[in-house]
Amino acid sequence: MRDILEEIVAYKRKQVQLQKKRTAPADLYDKVERLMTEGLYTDYSMRSALSKSPSGIIAEFKRKSPSKGWINANAQSTVVPVGYEKAGAAAISILTDSWYFGGHPNFVRNARRMGVTCPILRKDFIIDEYQVYQAREMGANAILLIAACLTKDECRHFANVAHQLQLETLLEVHSEAELEYVGSNIDMVGVNNRNLGTFHTDVNNSFRLAQLLPKNYLLVSESGISNPNTVRQLRQIGFRGFLIGETFMKTADPAQALSQFISSITA
Repeated sequence: MRDILEEIVAYKRKQVQLQKKRTAPADLYDKVERLMTEGLYTDYSMRSALSKSPSGIIAEFKRKSPSKGWINANAQSTVVPVGYEKAGAAAISILTDSWYFGGHPNFVRNARRMGVTCPILRKDFIIDEYQVYQAREMGANAILLIAACLTKDECRHFANVAHQLQLETLLEVHSEAELEYVGSNIDMVGVNNRNLGTFHTDVNNSFRLAQLLPKNYLLVSESGISNPNTVRQLRQIGFRGFLIGETFMKTADPAQALSQFISSITA
């Protein structure tokens, strides 16, 4: 069986090396240092936003999927994230991988340029600290660290770098064994309901792991959520964040779909 995660990580390693040739690490790090001196995008805490939100929705800007192909090829990063924020998203997840997800680093920059002020998660496969600096430079407030494609030492190192850059960390797990990756440098723990090897999705994975998750972390359920009742049920067992993309992106108006979804939760 094709292992999609292994394929993506191999591609990502090559892509990062090409990016380093275009923009040398030293140049990127200097630019990030200047941005931090200016204090840009440092006050938007995703963890805080989710803990205070009555819905906890992390609305995802996702145009493509490795398993389903194009979901919404015409969706614009200058339009959808702005609509998401106006519709009540607690935070926004933006895919920055081009080949597999139809994303681009400029999508985060575009959202900021258009006035989005809510927390933004850079959604990508982080396998090099260079990408953590990229996230800070493009205007993200949090990064995703996927246990399935990192060693514990790598995860710890990237999380430490993120905190040095005033970024929050969302650790993504899929199994009991990956809970060993949780540490003091992790701000949020997410359960991915999608197997990244096969891309099979089952929201019961969040219910299954709920009792094993550390209670002192903000908990996020990721992928496969399409029913407001599922959000209500997950909130009852301790989840406070819900990352939802395809449910909104497959519609003609993702922001309107989000607004209706939130209304159904909070009614």
